[in-house]
Amino acid sequence: MNKGGFSWKRLIGVTRVKSSISRAIGVPLTKSGRQRKIGRIVTGGGCLLPVLFAAAAALGVAAILASL
Repeated sequence: MNKGGFSWKRLIGVTRVKSSISRAIGVPLTKSGRQRKIGRIVTGGGCLLPVLFAAAAALGVAAILASL
């Protein structure tokens, strides 16, 4: 287990400023945070598999209707 450690950034207050900026603008400042946010937007907060299945089913129905 990580026991923590000393951080100059936390001592100076860089971490707190970055956190408050991120909350104010509503966009995470870390790469992984931005990726998670985009993933939630794309999938609606759920799993991507049901979204892809629904899209494939809609395309299938559209193709069947177009062939009639």
